[in-house]
Amino acid sequence: MPTRPVQLSIDEDLLQRVDADPEARSRGRSAFVRSAIRLYLEAKRRRSVDEAILRAYDGKDDVLLAEIEEMIGAQSWPER
Repeated sequence: MPTRPVQLSIDEDLLQRVDADPEARSRGRSAFVRSAIRLYLEAKRRRSVDEAILRAYDGKDDVLLAEIEEMIGAQSWPER
């Protein structure tokens, strides 16, 4: 995917920490920042999914347990 230059303001302490990181030194600041942003957005998406799951099953422990028991019972285990 083509990249597009953008201007960011970063405080001096954070910039020094980025510049001191071996990955940022080997790959460059831009690649390091892109990677950090991707990781942050993915973590944020995962938290959102986790929160939705918690809301969906809030107070329904017995329903969740029944679903898991059904899945485990349906699994086929190899014989040794």
